[in-house]
Amino acid sequence: MIELLRRFLVVQALMLWQGGFLFYTAVVVPTGTAEFTAFEQSRVTRIVTQWMNGLGVVSLALLAWDQWATRPARMRWVLWGGMAASLAGLMALHPMIAARVDYTGDGRISDYGGFYLRHRVYLWVSTVQWAIGLVYVLLMLRAWRRPDGPG
Repeated sequence: MIELLRRFLVVQALMLWQGGFLFYTAVVVPTGTAEFTAFEQSRVTRIVTQWMNGLGVVSLALLAWDQWATRPARMRWVLWGGMAASLAGLMALHPMIAARVDYTGDGRISDYGGFYLRHRVYLWVSTVQWAIGLVYVLLMLRAWRRPDGPG
């Protein structure tokens, strides 16, 4: 019963975190960009990315629990570390990007070059994190095919 609960929570967390990222980038951002000004869209994105990063922290904790229970191959820990490192990078970049936008006024960017560079890095790190997550899920499903332990 614990195994089923653990796996259920892991799947739900990954769907919310990684699936949410895919839906947000594929549907919400293009729709928001078409319907709102860039500044209005950035106000939404600033809040949503904080939620996605928080979901990442919870998801990584659940993934670690699952890994300890299933004794996975080393590569799965390496991928977990890649997702954790990229999440830490995103969480560090987020306030650096937000600090360059005047969210109390008209949305002017105080340092466009610095904003643009950090925003591009944020997008690339997010994409790499998502790709690592895809490989991780494949290895996780393969590990779940094996028995968890003796007995």
